[in-house]
Amino acid sequence: MISNSLSARFLWLVVIFVMLAEVLIFVPSVSRYREEYLLARLERAQIASLALLASDGSIAGELAGELLENAGVYNVVLRRDAVRELILSSPIPGQIDATYDLRGANAFALMRDALDEMRRNEGRIIRVIGDPVRQAGLLIEITLDTENLQAGLWEYGKRILLLTLLISGITALLLYLSIQAFVVAPMRRVIRSMSAYAEAPQDANRIIVPRSTIREIREAEEALNQMQTDLTGLLRQKNRLVQLGGSVARISHDLRNMLTTASMLADRMELSKDPSVQRAAPKLVGSLSRAINLCESTLAFGKAEEAPPKLARLPLGALVEDVVENEKLAVADSAEITFLTDLPADLHVHADGEQLFRVLSNLVRNARQALEATKQPGVIEILAKRAQQDGKPGVAIRVGDSGPGLPPKAREHLFEAFQGGARKGGVGLGLAIAAELVRGHGGVLELIRSDAEGTEFRIWLPCEV
Repeated sequence: MISNSLSARFLWLVVIFVMLAEVLIFVPSVSRYREEYLLARLERAQIASLALLASDGSIAGELAGELLENAGVYNVVLRRDAVRELILSSPIPGQIDATYDLRGANAFALMRDALDEMRRNEGRIIRVIGDPVRQAGLLIEITLDTENLQAGLWEYGKRILLLTLLISGITALLLYLSIQAFVVAPMRRVIRSMSAYAEAPQDANRIIVPRSTIREIREAEEALNQMQTDLTGLLRQKNRLVQLGGSVARISHDLRNMLTTASMLADRMELSKDPSVQRAAPKLVGSLSRAINLCESTLAFGKAEEAPPKLARLPLGALVEDVVENEKLAVADSAEITFLTDLPADLHVHADGEQLFRVLSNLVRNARQALEATKQPGVIEILAKRAQQDGKPGVAIRVGDSGPGLPPKAREHLFEAFQGGARKGGVGLGLAIAAELVRGHGGVLELIRSDAEGTEFRIWLPCEV
């Protein structure tokens, strides 16, 4: 909300402080106004008295009343040569309520009397004593009604209030604009920089560059710059470690599969009648087993992004044939697995041959291991044809088997790393790697079906016709 902003709070503080200052100015101001009002009445009364004295008493009647009316008083008493003399007089409409002596009155008394006058609801008759102007006598004393004085005090107070509001408004506006320009704007820049950096902390271009000329904000920007620089460096180091660990995990995963195949072949070597082969085979099997265990122990490392694929136009039939031949060698002697392929002879794909080989090998290997686990005869099919995906031309590759299907738990996180494999004992990395490799080609890897009749995956890769 605006009321909770820094600028708004500064604005209210300025208004409050200006009004507080005005209170300290208002009371002396109205006190001064009252004093000057009474002194002016004394001066007018003295002039009227001197006019009467100068005429040797010839001014009388209506003219004397006019002099009193112009002076704003009821009577005038002038003390000259220690003699108190009533110079001008007229009927007083009431009793005298108070007497005020302006000679030597202190500031506190004047302010007290001014506030007392303002709080009254109606006028009253007062007597005022002061020094004559230019020492024309010992003192001058007048009697007057305070009704005009009270009205003047309130009118003067209103003008002071309006002037105060105008000054406080202009001051608050100027301070508000100054705070916006010199404090809020730099702070918002710092906030925008923090938000932008939070979105991509690895991007060094989003690190704030200190620019403020205000020392405190400049120090905050420099501290933020140092923190962001250090954090970006740490994130880069962390990413490198994650990538290194993920790369080791990927290499270990694929190397483990290769070593497993080699271990199976080494097991067959033990059946050889050659004495030298019979002696070397157990050692070879043991070495391969240790290598497989070492690979499996590294699969706990973090996941890293694969390198971008090196796309080229490849004949899909030759690639599938290599995958099938490798898997045929790994089929156990007791398993009866049939490999079927159905691909157009002229079908080509625009892909990275090594990465696509890894994807197909992973899917076919999972199918083979699932069939071997059933100890029943089975079929693995690899089909391919041209197909569109979301209106884009491409090639669809289907890899299916007649196995028992995937367990429900495996289907929930099928393409998530380390969330459980598609087969018992798996770590859940193979399909995650395969899905990522396919995404790197701009394609899609999805599970079409998995039930009691078997499992089928579909790979779609974009390819110009």
